[in-house]
Amino acid sequence: MLVLTRKVGETIRIGDDVSISILEVQNGQVRVAIDAPREIPVHREEVYQQVQAENRRAADVARAIDPAAVWKRGKRKS
Repeated sequence: MLVLTRKVGETIRIGDDVSISILEVQNGQVRVAIDAPREIPVHREEVYQQVQAENRRAADVARAIDPAAVWKRGKRKS
């Protein structure tokens, strides 16, 4: 893990496409601006954890589905 110290108005670059600027530090909170391409997801940690948990639940449901049974049901409707 890289730990950096930045002041208000300073920026951190990640590769060529991502920059993180420090906007404000007040009452123990830091406001940052993140400039990244749209195809790079940017989330707060708690939101990222929720997305990951939902993805795991969806994958579990998908694994529980029997593709042969779904296919047979679809054939009956034709």
